[in-house]
Amino acid sequence: MIDMIGAAGALSRLSGAGETDMATAVAMPQMPAANGPATSNSFADVMASLGEGVVSNLRSAEANSLAAVRGEVPTRDVVDAIMTAEQSLQTAISIRDKLVTSYLEIARMQI
Repeated sequence: MIDMIGAAGALSRLSGAGETDMATAVAMPQMPAANGPATSNSFADVMASLGEGVVSNLRSAEANSLAAVRGEVPTRDVVDAIMTAEQSLQTAISIRDKLVTSYLEIARMQI
């Protein structure tokens, strides 16, 4: 079901198996150490990572829900997975809204 929804949006191309933990799904990438090799994390990479985390959380919640219907997963696990998916989806929506607002403000600027 999530795959059908994902095909409609930009997140459909993000099908990697990411983290299912909310903290790691929405966390910003680690900054490189001062004396370590420099790695560049572009804005697009950060947004792709966020999208992968959200999609994996939604897939995990869907899988747990279907397994609960079959009686294979305790209700507590289903509730935890659904709450995590809901939080990560709300975070992604908030970030999207902020990006759109920022873009509109920049578009209104006089040059």
